[in-house]
Amino acid sequence: MADDPNRLAGTAFITVNGVSFAISGEAAYRPSGSTRETLGGPDGVHGFKEMPTAGRISFKGRDANHVQIGLLNEATNQTVVLVLANGKTIVGRNMWRVGDPIEVNTEDGTFPCDWESPDVKES
Repeated sequence: MADDPNRLAGTAFITVNGVSFAISGEAAYRPSGSTRETLGGPDGVHGFKEMPTAGRISFKGRDANHVQIGLLNEATNQTVVLVLANGKTIVGRNMWRVGDPIEVNTEDGTFPCDWESPDVKES
């Protein structure tokens, strides 16, 4: 995909369990990792605490004949693959859809779709 090292952004492609979805707007990702919070007291900074953070893949999709919003709303244990213009491939395994039930904007046929999992990696 990224045959030009100067291409940094632009196109993106996404599949959920091998089914392609049209991306109508932004797609985004966050690899699994940790969140850190500084710990301190009246006598100064003591250090930090670290907690695991789920990875995330999200996109704004376009509704189409093959898209079943009800099934997306209930989806768990999915493999989500996001391929970026810069050549990166983001893979989320055992993902579940998060947030409120999906609402489709019928004026332009778009919907938001957000996924989380402890196993999101970029390559």
